[in-house]
Amino acid sequence: MAIDILTEVVTLWVVIDPIGTIPVFIAVTAGMAAKARRKTALVASLVSIGVLLFFLVLGQILIDALDISLLSFQVAGGIILFLFALTMIFGEAKQETDIHSVDADANKPARERPSPAIFPLAVPSLASPGAMLAIVLLTDNNQFSVPEQAVTAVVMVGIIGVAYVFMLLAGPIIRVIGNSGAAIVSRVMGMVLAAVAADAVLTALLQIISTGTL
Repeated sequence: MAIDILTEVVTLWVVIDPIGTIPVFIAVTAGMAAKARRKTALVASLVSIGVLLFFLVLGQILIDALDISLLSFQVAGGIILFLFALTMIFGEAKQETDIHSVDADANKPARERPSPAIFPLAVPSLASPGAMLAIVLLTDNNQFSVPEQAVTAVVMVGIIGVAYVFMLLAGPIIRVIGNSGAAIVSRVMGMVLAAVAADAVLTALLQIISTGTL
């Protein structure tokens, strides 16, 4: 059980990426008063928790409604997580990509801009597509009991709680590690995620081969 929890912690930490969110938070809250920055961090954290809990509770139901094999979904999910990991390793750092989105929205009229707490902080910075997919894979009803799924939910909330603390401490942290340091951490986490994704695909394929069915 401890190993499973460790795997969940590593996987969710990588796809949520609390450290990579710090430069995004600094960019979208530039010029805000301290109270407004704290409120933005809190709203972003709560919204991202809500989004991921939605996928935790209803993700499996949607898969069953579409009559998709969980092993097929695990293979597809592992491949997507692997591609997501490649973008973390070789592409623009997460914060660079999300900050470009902020710059593009800056040209829109104020009333047409989404709240920075919602976009890009909650989605897609914290509740990223990779996080949504990972939470579904980690709470498969056919593999995990309700108590185990509850543990996954607690782990997810805990990691977003860490991200919330990081956002409150964004200024001092970014002064210590710099944008380059945050990018290096994200790329190392991408390597870890690639290994986790490859393991998910290989496990599913071995099960398909051994049983001869999806």
